Amino acid sequence: MTPETVMDLAHRALFVTSLIAAPLLLVALVAGLVIGMLQAATQIHEATLSFIPKLLCLVLTLVVAGPWMIRVLVSFTRGLFAGIPAMVG
Repeated sequence: MTPETVMDLAHRALFVTSLIAAPLLLVALVAGLVIGMLQAATQIHEATLSFIPKLLCLVLTLVVAGPWMIRVLVSFTRGLFAGIPAMVG
């Protein structure tokens, strides 16, 4: 296995990881920002008021983007398994 092959595999793995994590991270960021602004405006600083809406937003995001995430992971894994003979030699 050549170093270029290892680097290409590592690059693809990091790209797929970033691609799958991006929707959840972006939704958590936006939800946290909106909830933080609402808490600052109302001066209500209750921990559950920030946790529950973020959790609900993330669950909704998983329901909406989950099938796409699974397709990306399955596609990457199939390509990985298909490339094993070329990597071994």
